[in-house]
Amino acid sequence: MPGVAHARNIVWMRKVLVVDDDSHIRDVVCFALRRAGFDVTEAADGEAALLTFRHEKPDLVILDILMPVMDGLDVCRAIRAEALHGSDGGGRNIPILFLSSKDAEADRVAGLDVGGDDYIVKPFSPRELTARVNAHLRRVDALDEPNASRIEAGPVTLDLDAQSATVAGKAVDLTRTEFGLLATLVRQRGKVLDRATLTKGAYRGNRVVSDRTIDSHMRRLRAKLRSTGVDPIQTVHGVGFRLDAVPSDG
Repeated sequence: MPGVAHARNIVWMRKVLVVDDDSHIRDVVCFALRRAGFDVTEAADGEAALLTFRHEKPDLVILDILMPVMDGLDVCRAIRAEALHGSDGGGRNIPILFLSSKDAEADRVAGLDVGGDDYIVKPFSPRELTARVNAHLRRVDALDEPNASRIEAGPVTLDLDAQSATVAGKAVDLTRTEFGLLATLVRQRGKVLDRATLTKGAYRGNRVVSDRTIDSHMRRLRAKLRSTGVDPIQTVHGVGFRLDAVPSDG
């Protein structure tokens, strides 16, 4: 059928939301991304950013921190909360890249801690920014690919077919439940996952497992990770656990 063949040749443009109260910065970023083939939408403050995010459902967000009405850290928290609960964000894995003039280590850490996937300091190279956007979208595609046999996040590499884990270049012997917990965290890296979400990822079927059981498995998993010299899992008290959102080098 000609119509079907034609439909298969359609290339969907990835949508990027650019948020900055500086119109010059927005113009530079939007021009670079459109030139690279992205569908770009923009917002000038935090409140408008959230409204645009909910309406446009972008594949990636570039976010300034110092903005009127609502700062970038609060916008990031709101986006992650909506994605976690599957509301307007649809539960999608959406990379958030901070683009900020604040270049202290504490500022970078704060941006990553609230759920940012990357932190780029102004002044910046539009070519490098575009390259980072492409890199983060490739990571998302790999995580979302249902047939992917290998998934990565920071120092963690998982082979889903072999049910094997490598952390910081060292093989780690995990039980089936521990592997399921780690795979769930890797697939949703940077997001805080509650124990109910972790249970669904680690166990097949509608198995009922207590929070204490999940915590016990997590302690053993983290002990094994620490044996490699790395523990990328963070405890978010009163909520759950998160795999460190800091991307691996390269």
